[in-house]
Amino acid sequence: MIEEVDIVVVGAGAVGLAVARALAMRGREVLVIEAAETFGTGISSRHSEVIHAGIYYPKDTLKARFCVRGRDLLYAFCERFHVPHRRCGKMIVATSEDQLDELSAIRAAAADNGVALEWLEPDQAREQEPEVVCSAALFSPNTGIIDSHAYMLALIGDAERHGAKIVCRSRLAAAWPESNSILLAINDDERPTIRARMLVNCAGLNAADVASAIEGFPKETIPRLRFARGHYFSMTGKPPFRHLIYPIPEPGGLGVHLTLDLAGRARFGPDVEWVEQLDYSVSIERAQRFYAAVRRFWPKLADGQLVPAYAGIRPKLSGPGEPPADFRIDGPSVHGISSVIHLFGIESPGLTASLAIGEHVAELAHAYR
Repeated sequence: MIEEVDIVVVGAGAVGLAVARALAMRGREVLVIEAAETFGTGISSRHSEVIHAGIYYPKDTLKARFCVRGRDLLYAFCERFHVPHRRCGKMIVATSEDQLDELSAIRAAAADNGVALEWLEPDQAREQEPEVVCSAALFSPNTGIIDSHAYMLALIGDAERHGAKIVCRSRLAAAWPESNSILLAINDDERPTIRARMLVNCAGLNAADVASAIEGFPKETIPRLRFARGHYFSMTGKPPFRHLIYPIPEPGGLGVHLTLDLAGRARFGPDVEWVEQLDYSVSIERAQRFYAAVRRFWPKLADGQLVPAYAGIRPKLSGPGEPPADFRIDGPSVHGISSVIHLFGIESPGLTASLAIGEHVAELAHAYR
């Protein structure tokens, strides 16, 4: 027997859940399938839990648009649904005179996105954070932190209130497009058990694999995802900081930065290591690189204060030495399959952008209804 459903969303991370909620709020019948035993075990549980302001991304890119829009939606969502969060602000620091031009460029890029940053001279930066050493800094008042698990629980609750269903331990094994629908086989089923009018691929790290599981899907439209592992180290003792502290970005990421959780604990990361497999191990040997990076802006970090915490992996559309790529949200106009929408390369600022991405996908799905 084949179950009929309007839309199937593959992946129950923050983005998949936000997409499901947005679709359900527009009256669509939504089923979310997740291969893992519970929601949000991939990218959504292994990051800095930062609400980004929309600073770094080129003007008019999806990352820039969705980060700024998503930031405002996310703060409003947190207030409405009592999701723990704090608009703590962050400082981006130039640790040498040679980085001042880069700091100015960051400020200009943020202004292009409608994000105002305050320039701080060294004495002004010390007033904000007495232990930070820098040649100058930018202050972002709209950067914050969030309990991402509580956020996803709130998304699930509101999506279910609007009729969505979330089913875990359900891996998409194969799919067969029809003229106005798509047939899906789940887990070990060799035959389809679900027919949907549309499939939305929010599988994150596995998005390319999901696309490849669709019979007859044009392979040339499926990008190669590159995996960038980022390690995090926590800090023993109480940190002397009130804000997040970020260095000048490095290739592949935003540099080893200081973030705070809602309990006031500090962690540092992520760095960037290009890997071929999904491996979340953290070697203590990487600590020396972290000490060196952090001491550029916080020289008082003592030996022995860094403890391995966790690692996350980002699905990037650009590899080592390549310019940063934008999000890709591929609808039927891109690949020619009327029943499929793919989300590729949804890395940082994906959490911040998630509600805006949900809006966009719901509008795109409506256009092909």
